[in-house]
Amino acid sequence: MENLHVRIVGSGLIGTSIALGAATQGHTLEMDDREIGARQLAEDLLRPQLSEGEPDLIVIATPPSHAFEALQREFHKYPQSTFIDVASVKNNLLHEVESFTALAERFLGTHPMAGREVAGPSSAQSDLFQGRAWIVSPTSKTKTECRDRVLSFIEGLGATPYVMGAAEHDRLLARISHLPQVVSTSLAASISGNESGLELSGQGLRDMTRIANSDAPLWSEILLSNQEEVLNAISEFTFQLDELKTAIAHKDSGAIEKIFERGKLGRGKVSGKHGAQPRNYVYLLVVIKDEPGALRQLFDECAKVHANIEDLSIEHSPQQETGLITLAFSPEDAKKVEKHLNEQQWKVHVR
Repeated sequence: MENLHVRIVGSGLIGTSIALGAATQGHTLEMDDREIGARQLAEDLLRPQLSEGEPDLIVIATPPSHAFEALQREFHKYPQSTFIDVASVKNNLLHEVESFTALAERFLGTHPMAGREVAGPSSAQSDLFQGRAWIVSPTSKTKTECRDRVLSFIEGLGATPYVMGAAEHDRLLARISHLPQVVSTSLAASISGNESGLELSGQGLRDMTRIANSDAPLWSEILLSNQEEVLNAISEFTFQLDELKTAIAHKDSGAIEKIFERGKLGRGKVSGKHGAQPRNYVYLLVVIKDEPGALRQLFDECAKVHANIEDLSIEHSPQQETGLITLAFSPEDAKKVEKHLNEQQWKVHVR
Protein backbone atom coordinates (compact mmCIF):
# COMPACT_ATOMS: atom_id res chain seq x y z
CA MET A 1 0.00 0.00 0.00
CA GLU A 2 1.40 3.40 -0.99
CA ASN A 3 1.72 6.15 1.60
CA LEU A 4 -0.54 9.00 0.57
CA HIS A 5 -0.97 12.64 1.44
CA VAL A 6 -4.71 12.85 2.07
CA ARG A 7 -6.65 16.10 2.18
CA ILE A 8 -10.06 15.83 3.86
CA VAL A 9 -12.64 18.55 3.32
CA GLY A 10 -15.13 18.27 6.16
CA SER A 11 -14.27 17.54 9.78
CA GLY A 12 -17.44 15.79 10.90
CA LEU A 13 -17.82 12.24 12.17
CA ILE A 14 -16.98 10.51 8.87
CA GLY A 15 -14.26 12.89 7.69
CA THR A 16 -12.44 12.84 11.02
CA SER A 17 -12.83 9.07 11.38
CA ILE A 18 -11.29 8.62 7.92
CA ALA A 19 -8.43 10.89 8.98
CA LEU A 20 -7.83 8.98 12.22
CA GLY A 21 -7.91 5.63 10.41
CA ALA A 22 -5.62 6.91 7.66
CA ALA A 23 -3.15 8.18 10.24
CA THR A 24 -2.83 4.68 11.71
CA GLN A 25 -1.90 3.43 8.21
CA GLY A 26 0.99 5.89 7.87
CA HIS A 27 -0.73 8.41 5.58
CA THR A 28 -0.18 12.12 6.17
CA LEU A 29 -3.24 14.30 6.61
CA GLU A 30 -4.54 17.76 5.88
CA MET A 31 -7.94 18.94 7.16
CA ASP A 32 -10.22 21.72 5.93
CA ASP A 33 -13.60 22.83 7.18
CA ARG A 34 -15.67 26.00 7.12
CA GLU A 35 -16.41 25.44 10.80
CA ILE A 36 -13.15 26.49 12.41
CA GLY A 37 -13.90 24.79 15.73
CA ALA A 38 -14.54 21.42 14.09
CA ARG A 39 -11.38 21.65 12.02
CA GLN A 40 -9.26 22.63 15.03
CA LEU A 41 -10.57 19.71 17.09
CA ALA A 42 -9.88 17.28 14.23
CA GLU A 43 -6.38 18.68 13.80
CA ASP A 44 -5.69 18.39 17.53
CA LEU A 45 -6.65 14.70 17.34
CA LEU A 46 -4.33 14.11 14.38
CA ARG A 47 -1.06 15.70 15.45
CA PRO A 48 1.72 14.94 14.48
CA GLN A 49 0.38 13.31 11.28
CA LEU A 50 -0.60 16.70 9.82
CA SER A 51 1.32 18.18 6.90
CA GLU A 52 0.77 20.32 3.82
CA GLY A 53 1.54 19.68 0.18
CA GLU A 54 0.09 18.37 -3.08
CA PRO A 55 -2.62 15.85 -2.10
CA ASP A 56 -2.65 12.37 -3.61
CA LEU A 57 -6.24 11.84 -2.48
CA ILE A 58 -8.91 14.40 -1.62
CA VAL A 59 -11.92 13.25 0.40
CA ILE A 60 -15.04 15.42 0.19
CA ALA A 61 -16.83 14.82 3.49
CA THR A 62 -19.22 17.75 3.40
CA PRO A 63 -23.03 17.57 3.55
CA PRO A 64 -24.47 16.44 0.18
CA SER A 65 -25.64 19.92 -0.83
CA HIS A 66 -22.08 21.29 -0.65
CA ALA A 67 -20.28 18.32 -2.23
CA PHE A 68 -20.18 19.43 -5.88
CA GLU A 69 -19.17 22.98 -4.99
CA ALA A 70 -16.34 21.62 -2.82
CA LEU A 71 -15.26 19.23 -5.60
CA GLN A 72 -15.05 22.02 -8.15
CA ARG A 73 -13.05 24.21 -5.79
CA GLU A 74 -10.61 21.43 -4.87
CA PHE A 75 -10.19 20.27 -8.47
CA HIS A 76 -9.32 23.82 -9.54
CA LYS A 77 -6.50 23.87 -6.95
CA TYR A 78 -5.32 20.24 -7.29
CA PRO A 79 -6.21 18.88 -10.77
CA GLN A 80 -3.81 15.90 -10.49
CA SER A 81 -5.31 14.50 -7.27
CA THR A 82 -7.73 11.61 -6.97
CA PHE A 83 -11.14 12.61 -5.58
CA ILE A 84 -13.86 10.80 -3.64
CA ASP A 85 -16.94 11.84 -1.71
CA VAL A 86 -18.60 9.93 1.14
CA ALA A 87 -22.25 11.02 0.96
CA SER A 88 -25.09 8.51 1.23
CA VAL A 89 -26.71 9.71 -2.04
CA LYS A 90 -24.76 9.23 -5.26
CA ASN A 91 -26.78 9.65 -8.45
CA ASN A 92 -27.22 13.44 -8.54
CA LEU A 93 -23.57 14.14 -7.75
CA LEU A 94 -22.21 11.69 -10.32
CA HIS A 95 -24.53 13.15 -12.94
CA GLU A 96 -23.03 16.60 -12.28
CA VAL A 97 -19.46 15.29 -12.26
CA GLU A 98 -19.94 13.41 -15.56
CA SER A 99 -20.39 16.74 -17.37
CA PHE A 100 -16.79 17.72 -16.50
CA THR A 101 -14.54 15.17 -18.23
CA ALA A 102 -11.28 16.10 -16.51
CA LEU A 103 -12.87 15.81 -13.06
CA ALA A 104 -14.83 12.68 -13.98
CA GLU A 105 -11.57 10.95 -14.90
CA ARG A 106 -10.22 11.41 -11.37
CA PHE A 107 -13.40 10.99 -9.29
CA LEU A 108 -15.20 8.08 -7.65
CA GLY A 109 -18.37 8.39 -5.64
CA THR A 110 -18.07 6.36 -2.43
CA HIS A 111 -20.16 5.66 0.63
CA PRO A 112 -18.80 3.96 3.77
CA MET A 113 -21.54 1.89 5.38
CA ALA A 114 -20.61 3.02 8.85
CA GLY A 115 -21.62 5.78 11.20
CA ARG A 116 -22.97 6.63 14.60
CA GLU A 117 -26.10 8.35 15.84
CA VAL A 118 -23.88 11.06 17.35
CA ALA A 119 -22.23 13.55 14.99
CA GLY A 120 -19.11 15.69 14.91
CA PRO A 121 -15.36 15.16 15.24
CA SER A 122 -15.67 14.46 18.96
CA SER A 123 -17.45 11.19 18.09
CA ALA A 124 -14.89 10.08 15.49
CA GLN A 125 -13.22 6.67 15.79
CA SER A 126 -10.14 5.38 14.00
CA ASP A 127 -11.68 1.90 13.67
CA LEU A 128 -15.13 3.05 12.53
CA PHE A 129 -14.75 1.29 9.17
CA GLN A 130 -13.21 -1.97 10.38
CA GLY A 131 -15.20 -4.90 8.98
CA ARG A 132 -17.68 -2.59 7.23
CA ALA A 133 -18.80 -2.38 3.63
CA TRP A 134 -17.77 0.65 1.57
CA ILE A 135 -19.69 1.21 -1.66
CA VAL A 136 -17.75 2.61 -4.62
CA SER A 137 -19.42 4.15 -7.69
CA PRO A 138 -16.93 5.15 -10.41
CA THR A 139 -17.93 7.51 -13.20
CA SER A 140 -17.97 6.26 -16.78
CA LYS A 141 -14.58 7.96 -17.24
CA THR A 142 -12.74 7.11 -14.00
CA LYS A 143 -9.09 6.25 -14.67
CA THR A 144 -7.88 2.84 -13.57
CA GLU A 145 -5.04 4.31 -11.52
CA CYS A 146 -7.51 6.45 -9.53
CA ARG A 147 -9.84 3.51 -8.97
CA ASP A 148 -6.98 1.29 -7.76
CA ARG A 149 -5.73 3.98 -5.40
CA VAL A 150 -9.17 4.43 -3.84
CA LEU A 151 -9.82 0.70 -3.45
CA SER A 152 -6.43 0.23 -1.78
CA PHE A 153 -7.07 3.16 0.56
CA ILE A 154 -10.47 1.79 1.58
CA GLU A 155 -9.08 -1.68 2.24
CA GLY A 156 -6.33 -0.10 4.34
CA LEU A 157 -9.01 1.34 6.63
CA GLY A 158 -10.31 -2.19 7.20
CA ALA A 159 -13.40 -1.90 4.99
CA THR A 160 -14.55 -4.09 2.09
CA PRO A 161 -15.20 -2.21 -1.19
CA TYR A 162 -18.38 -3.02 -3.15
CA VAL A 163 -18.52 -1.54 -6.66
CA MET A 164 -21.97 -0.59 -8.00
CA GLY A 165 -23.64 2.07 -10.14
CA ALA A 166 -24.92 5.29 -8.62
CA ALA A 167 -28.59 4.61 -9.40
CA GLU A 168 -28.36 1.12 -7.92
CA HIS A 169 -26.70 2.59 -4.83
CA ASP A 170 -29.48 5.12 -4.26
CA ARG A 171 -32.22 2.52 -4.75
CA LEU A 172 -30.51 0.15 -2.30
CA LEU A 173 -29.70 2.80 0.31
CA ALA A 174 -33.27 4.05 0.32
CA ARG A 175 -34.27 0.63 1.64
CA ILE A 176 -31.39 -0.41 3.90
CA SER A 177 -30.44 2.98 5.37
CA HIS A 178 -32.85 5.81 4.64
CA LEU A 179 -36.05 3.86 5.37
CA PRO A 180 -34.74 2.56 8.75
CA GLN A 181 -33.97 6.17 9.70
CA VAL A 182 -37.47 7.27 8.65
CA VAL A 183 -39.10 4.45 10.64
CA SER A 184 -36.96 5.03 13.74
CA THR A 185 -37.56 8.78 13.71
CA SER A 186 -41.31 8.38 13.08
CA LEU A 187 -41.65 5.82 15.87
CA ALA A 188 -39.78 8.06 18.31
CA ALA A 189 -41.87 11.08 17.25
CA SER A 190 -45.08 9.10 17.81
CA ILE A 191 -44.25 8.59 21.49
CA SER A 192 -42.72 12.01 22.10
CA GLY A 193 -45.94 13.33 23.62
CA ASN A 194 -46.12 10.63 26.29
CA GLU A 195 -45.72 12.23 29.70
CA SER A 196 -44.95 9.10 31.69
CA GLY A 197 -44.28 5.38 31.41
CA LEU A 198 -41.50 5.50 28.83
CA GLU A 199 -38.96 4.72 31.54
CA LEU A 200 -40.49 1.22 31.57
CA SER A 201 -39.56 0.64 27.93
CA GLY A 202 -37.93 -2.66 27.04
CA GLN A 203 -34.94 -3.20 24.83
CA GLY A 204 -37.11 -3.48 21.71
CA LEU A 205 -38.17 0.17 21.80
CA ARG A 206 -34.65 1.26 22.72
CA ASP A 207 -33.19 -0.64 19.75
CA MET A 208 -35.84 0.65 17.34
CA THR A 209 -35.36 4.31 18.31
CA ARG A 210 -31.56 4.37 18.72
CA ILE A 211 -30.88 6.19 15.45
CA ALA A 212 -33.72 8.67 16.04
CA ASN A 213 -31.07 10.82 17.74
CA SER A 214 -29.41 11.45 14.35
CA ASP A 215 -28.50 14.86 12.93
CA ALA A 216 -31.73 16.48 11.67
CA PRO A 217 -30.36 18.96 9.07
CA LEU A 218 -28.12 16.29 7.53
CA TRP A 219 -30.92 13.77 7.28
CA SER A 220 -33.27 16.33 5.78
CA GLU A 221 -30.68 16.82 3.01
CA ILE A 222 -30.25 13.08 2.50
CA LEU A 223 -33.97 12.33 2.25
CA LEU A 224 -34.64 15.17 -0.15
CA SER A 225 -31.59 14.33 -2.27
CA ASN A 226 -32.90 10.78 -2.72
CA GLN A 227 -36.55 11.81 -2.74
CA GLU A 228 -37.94 9.45 -5.39
CA GLU A 229 -36.36 6.28 -4.05
CA VAL A 230 -37.15 7.20 -0.44
CA LEU A 231 -40.82 7.74 -1.32
CA ASN A 232 -40.88 4.35 -3.08
CA ALA A 233 -39.35 2.67 -0.03
CA ILE A 234 -41.85 4.33 2.31
CA SER A 235 -44.73 3.20 0.09
CA GLU A 236 -43.47 -0.40 0.17
CA PHE A 237 -43.20 -0.25 3.96
CA THR A 238 -46.61 1.34 4.54
CA PHE A 239 -48.19 -1.32 2.32
CA GLN A 240 -46.83 -3.98 4.71
CA LEU A 241 -47.96 -1.94 7.71
CA ASP A 242 -51.47 -1.50 6.30
CA GLU A 243 -51.67 -5.23 5.63
CA LEU A 244 -50.82 -5.96 9.25
CA LYS A 245 -53.27 -3.29 10.46
CA THR A 246 -56.07 -4.88 8.42
CA ALA A 247 -55.26 -8.35 9.74
CA ILE A 248 -55.38 -7.10 13.33
CA ALA A 249 -58.64 -5.21 12.71
CA HIS A 250 -60.24 -8.37 11.31
CA LYS A 251 -58.77 -10.55 14.07
CA ASP A 252 -57.22 -12.70 11.36
CA SER A 253 -54.56 -14.65 13.26
CA GLY A 254 -53.57 -16.63 10.17
CA ALA A 255 -52.79 -13.47 8.21
CA ILE A 256 -50.88 -12.02 11.16
CA GLU A 257 -48.76 -15.16 11.44
CA LYS A 258 -47.99 -15.11 7.71
CA ILE A 259 -46.74 -11.51 7.98
CA PHE A 260 -44.56 -12.46 10.95
CA GLU A 261 -43.15 -15.36 8.95
CA ARG A 262 -42.30 -12.96 6.11
CA GLY A 263 -40.65 -10.75 8.71
CA LYS A 264 -38.50 -13.64 9.91
CA LEU A 265 -37.56 -14.38 6.31
CA GLY A 266 -36.53 -10.76 5.76
CA ARG A 267 -34.57 -10.68 9.00
CA GLY A 268 -32.76 -13.85 7.96
CA LYS A 269 -31.52 -12.12 4.83
CA VAL A 270 -29.84 -9.38 6.85
CA SER A 271 -26.16 -10.16 7.31
CA GLY A 272 -24.98 -11.27 10.73
CA LYS A 273 -21.88 -9.13 10.24
CA HIS A 274 -22.20 -5.58 8.92
CA GLY A 275 -21.17 -5.48 5.29
CA ALA A 276 -20.61 -9.22 4.99
CA GLN A 277 -22.57 -11.68 2.90
CA PRO A 278 -25.41 -13.40 4.79
CA ARG A 279 -24.34 -16.74 6.20
CA ASN A 280 -26.23 -19.91 7.05
CA TYR A 281 -25.14 -20.06 10.67
CA VAL A 282 -25.71 -22.91 13.09
CA TYR A 283 -26.12 -21.77 16.70
CA LEU A 284 -24.74 -23.77 19.62
CA LEU A 285 -26.08 -23.01 23.09
CA VAL A 286 -23.38 -23.79 25.63
CA VAL A 287 -23.87 -23.79 29.41
CA ILE A 288 -20.88 -22.23 31.20
CA LYS A 289 -20.01 -21.85 34.87
CA ASP A 290 -20.07 -18.40 36.44
CA GLU A 291 -16.40 -18.35 37.36
CA PRO A 292 -13.21 -16.60 36.20
CA GLY A 293 -11.69 -18.08 33.05
CA ALA A 294 -14.80 -19.97 31.92
CA LEU A 295 -15.19 -18.00 28.69
CA ARG A 296 -11.51 -18.25 27.89
CA GLN A 297 -11.61 -22.02 28.39
CA LEU A 298 -14.58 -22.32 26.02
CA PHE A 299 -12.87 -20.21 23.36
CA ASP A 300 -9.71 -22.31 23.74
CA GLU A 301 -11.72 -25.47 23.12
CA CYS A 302 -13.14 -23.96 19.89
CA ALA A 303 -9.64 -23.00 18.80
CA LYS A 304 -8.39 -26.55 19.34
CA VAL A 305 -10.60 -27.75 16.48
CA HIS A 306 -9.80 -24.65 14.37
CA ALA A 307 -13.40 -23.38 14.45
CA ASN A 308 -14.14 -19.70 13.83
CA ILE A 309 -16.79 -18.11 16.05
CA GLU A 310 -18.85 -15.89 13.75
CA ASP A 311 -20.99 -14.23 16.42
CA LEU A 312 -21.96 -14.68 20.06
CA SER A 313 -24.34 -13.56 22.79
CA ILE A 314 -24.41 -14.23 26.53
CA GLU A 315 -27.36 -14.63 28.90
CA HIS A 316 -26.71 -14.57 32.63
CA SER A 317 -28.86 -13.67 35.62
CA PRO A 318 -27.47 -12.21 38.86
CA GLN A 319 -26.70 -14.81 41.55
CA GLN A 320 -27.01 -17.61 38.98
CA GLU A 321 -24.18 -20.15 39.08
CA THR A 322 -24.32 -20.80 35.35
CA GLY A 323 -24.75 -18.77 32.19
CA LEU A 324 -25.72 -19.54 28.62
CA ILE A 325 -23.57 -18.48 25.69
CA THR A 326 -24.86 -18.76 22.14
CA LEU A 327 -22.12 -19.25 19.52
CA ALA A 328 -22.67 -18.91 15.77
CA PHE A 329 -20.65 -21.15 13.44
CA SER A 330 -20.65 -22.26 9.85
CA PRO A 331 -22.41 -25.65 9.56
CA GLU A 332 -19.04 -27.41 9.15
CA ASP A 333 -17.48 -25.75 12.19
CA ALA A 334 -20.61 -26.29 14.27
CA LYS A 335 -20.37 -30.07 13.80
CA LYS A 336 -16.71 -30.08 14.86
CA VAL A 337 -17.34 -27.92 17.93
CA GLU A 338 -20.45 -29.82 19.06
CA LYS A 339 -18.63 -33.14 18.85
CA HIS A 340 -15.52 -31.83 20.61
CA LEU A 341 -17.38 -30.08 23.43
CA ASN A 342 -19.56 -33.11 24.10
CA GLU A 343 -16.43 -35.23 24.37
CA GLN A 344 -15.09 -32.71 26.92
CA GLN A 345 -18.30 -32.99 28.98
CA TRP A 346 -19.68 -29.53 28.13
CA LYS A 347 -23.48 -29.08 28.04
CA VAL A 348 -24.24 -28.23 24.41
CA HIS A 349 -27.56 -27.70 22.61
CA VAL A 350 -28.15 -27.01 18.93
CA ARG A 351 -30.61 -24.32 17.91
